[in-house]
Amino acid sequence: MMEEKGEKMGKDDFTTDEFQTDSGVLQITYVAHGTLAMNWDGLNIHVDPVSEYTDYETWEKADIILITHSHRDHLDPRAIEKLRSENTVLVMNGESAATGDYGPAVRVMNNGEEVSLFGVDVQAVPAYNTTEGHERFHPRGRDNGYVLTFGDRKVYVAGDTEVIPEMENLSDISLAFLPVNQPYTMTPAQAAHAATVIGPDILIPYHYGDTDTGEIVRLLDRKGAPEVRIRDLA
Repeated sequence: MMEEKGEKMGKDDFTTDEFQTDSGVLQITYVAHGTLAMNWDGLNIHVDPVSEYTDYETWEKADIILITHSHRDHLDPRAIEKLRSENTVLVMNGESAATGDYGPAVRVMNNGEEVSLFGVDVQAVPAYNTTEGHERFHPRGRDNGYVLTFGDRKVYVAGDTEVIPEMENLSDISLAFLPVNQPYTMTPAQAAHAATVIGPDILIPYHYGDTDTGEIVRLLDRKGAPEVRIRDLA
């Protein structure tokens, strides 16, 4: 996780990639760690916003805020408060919603549930640990990953998870964000295997701390494997 040092970075200080969909351009801004921001044809979406990484006063208000789970590097009430307007929908798992009074605009989603918000299909999918002794970090059935559908493109934000059987049910994923920092999430080998199971067009490792993401690139350096993009998401 990044440390707070001096003046925080603003919205325009981060790397942004653009992806064409059949319903407009999807922009994804790589903030830090597990924190992402997306803009699709003027719609602003934030995933696990954390104040430590950026000054949210420099960002537009959010239409949708997605929280994967209640750990402090994913759930930051200060960031939520700065990003929210009266029209913002806050999507959370149940444990996150129980940590405070987030008002009537909270949509609690459990694994397997789906909802359409402002034209974006949002599916909550499982995220949990499977390695013996690591289950306590992210137990099965508690936390969420999300599959977001923007027109003809699906983006999978895995949350904190290892390789799990439910990944075999994911299909037509254009872009996958997979976490790589054992013991809490995956090893590079696990992430490469997960990418093979999911089959995204593009894999972006995130939440990786000191992990050597170059190992993922090497493991997937073969014909037919997903493209691996390394962005600053330590």
